[in-house]
Amino acid sequence: MTRFRDAHVLITGAAAGIGRLLALGAAARGARVTLLDRDAPGLEAVLAELARGGADAAGFAADLADRAGLQAVLARALAERGPVAILVNNAGVVTGKPQLECPDAAIERTFQVNVLALFWMVRGCLPGMLAQGRGHVVTIASAAGLGGVSRLTDYCASKFAAVGFDDSLRCELRRLGQPVRTTVVCPWYIDTGMFRGVRTGCRGLLPILSPDYVARRILDAVEGNRKRLILPRFVTVVLLIRILPLGWFDALMRLFGVDRSMDEFQGRREA
Repeated sequence: MTRFRDAHVLITGAAAGIGRLLALGAAARGARVTLLDRDAPGLEAVLAELARGGADAAGFAADLADRAGLQAVLARALAERGPVAILVNNAGVVTGKPQLECPDAAIERTFQVNVLALFWMVRGCLPGMLAQGRGHVVTIASAAGLGGVSRLTDYCASKFAAVGFDDSLRCELRRLGQPVRTTVVCPWYIDTGMFRGVRTGCRGLLPILSPDYVARRILDAVEGNRKRLILPRFVTVVLLIRILPLGWFDALMRLFGVDRSMDEFQGRREA
């Protein structure tokens, strides 16, 4: 098992949503937590919550789209807090616009945060894990990394990349004989505000997920050294129907309302 007690857990995108809940949950399981997020006031609020529970926690403001800035902040965090045992790459952004309406800068930011930051975080934290002889890299991807959705071309492409990143990293670590685990998480839409306005065409099989439920399942998956967590279980069907001709695959995605799920997307309200 990967144990949280006394482990140093670093979480990106920790000022709100799933990142915040993972920080609170990891601390409740005995971890020392370090939080990264561009939202400095949000970080302070989460740190205050953690302090009330007596947790050993620290936060660092960092924009994951700024490689040099992120690497500098990460180096400082590691110098002050020590090597990381569990890295949770949670931060993510979504544009939610049709391909021809998606600004160039938004597409670039999607890949900087959702994909390239995975590399910079792992390259910063993995050497310490190898030196300790243990570690766990968690990649919060998405069900959108298993099947495409209309109005999510940049997001889906970034999450397909995140799934591939985990696959390759896991194989690389195994071939090197290194005792570092990986877990990739592929959830359907989560009710955090990030995907405000989305609709599901089949609530019984594809419900909008509760953030508390997802956070708890992620922590349990890490403790159990699960290589992959797909939520809800029905999303696993996407992997199976990939073998069908594309016309059939598309028809099934329409049947379950996946292709229309972003039609009323509004996204997170700006403060």
